[in-house]
Formats: sequence, structure tokens, C-alpha cells
Amino acid sequence: MAKTVLITGAAKRIGRQLVLCLAADGYDVVIHHGHSDDDAPQVLSQIENLGRHAYIIKSDLSKPENLLADLGNLPPSLEITCLINNAAIFETLSFQDSSLDDWNRHMAVNLTAPFLLSKWFAERLKPGSHGQIINILDWRALRPGMDHFPYTISKAALAAMTQAMAVSLAPNITVNGIAFGAILPPSDGSSAEKMLESVPLGRTAEMDEVCQTIRFLIQGPQYITGEIIHLDGGRHLI
Repeated sequence: MAKTVLITGAAKRIGRQLVLCLAADGYDVVIHHGHSDDDAPQVLSQIENLGRHAYIIKSDLSKPENLLADLGNLPPSLEITCLINNAAIFETLSFQDSSLDDWNRHMAVNLTAPFLLSKWFAERLKPGSHGQIINILDWRALRPGMDHFPYTISKAALAAMTQAMAVSLAPNITVNGIAFGAILPPSDGSSAEKMLESVPLGRTAEMDEVCQTIRFLIQGPQYITGEIIHLDGGRHLI
């Protein structure tokens, strides 16, 4: 039986590339999306063309109180062995410009939803099975600055939760993170050229490099847990 991976925010951008990459590697996938009603079926069709099974789950992560009910729409017999918490909101807000609504929105999507999904995943995993959780982070999470304030704090909290869950869920579930740097053009409209000025390797990552990193954590040594890999061209060092 093929292993099944659930990826949040999987209808667009990096999430979309990840599900296609894993489907090509022989995994069945669950495509989560919040508002991508047109894109998600397209991704599902692409995956089925690769000969894999795919499922769509829609849930607005800014309303985490509805998340568990939405997950109930998945087939009860579906055995999910890997959860990738990828969905996030990323808004250009300073500390001074951040409202309570901005703060709550970022925390709901970027931190509370991964917490609830991870609990759901751990409770659903069959006894004796090995499970994996991968949290998608950001170089800012381990080197907070002034920009993107609610986003950065939510990702810093997710980094801490990654390590705390690694201890809490051992030995049956490993929990690791990938801290991204410049992967795709900025979604907030900021300059890609300016973004690369502080990247020692002077370029964005290739999508294949993202897929290689995911493959390493899923298919590689199971003795790695609580680790955060920086895929950022050295950005966190500057």
C-alpha cells in the first residue's frame, strides 16, 4: 500500500510543487487548501495522471475551530503517515503597524492550525506505525527582525513547537522543520533583486532542491528528529 502524505496549502506555489514531487515518487497525497477552489482540482488531476491517488480537503485555517470537522470529510480508512504543515500567511507588517486582528490571523494559520493538525495526526496514527511531521519554517524564525512581525513571531513559535513535539511524540513520530529562504518570487510584491542582496549564494533555490530536502526527511534516516534544516542559501547567517 502506498504511503499517504497530507500537505497544507497544497494547491499553489511551493505546496503545489511538493505534492507533485511526492506523487511522482509514488506517494498518495491529500491536498489541503483554504480558498483555491479552481486550483485544487487541477492539482488532483495532475496527480491522478501520475498514477497516484489524491484527495482534497478544504478548510479555512484562519478559523481553526472548524478544522477538525473539515478533516472528518476524509475517508476514515485513509492511513496518513506524513504531515507537512506548509500553509502560512506572510504579510509585511512592522510591530507598530500590527493590529490584534493581524496578530490573531497569523497565529491561527501559522501556529494554531499546525498544532491542531499535529494532534489529529498523532491520535490517528495506527499503533506501531512510524509517522513523520515536517513543519515549513523560515530563516526569520531563528533570527527574528523588525519586518513581517506577526509572521516572524508565529514561525519562531512553530520552530519551538517543532522541537517540543519531537520530544513529546517520540519514538513513533519524528518531527523536523525546514527553514526556507528565497525560493519563489515574493508573494507580497517586494523586490526579488533586493531580497537576493543578503543571500550569500546569490540566488533563489531551485524547486528540485526543495523536493530533495523533503525527500531526505521523509525517505532518509529515521534517527533524525527535532532538527531544523536551513534551505536559504546562507541567508540566516547575514
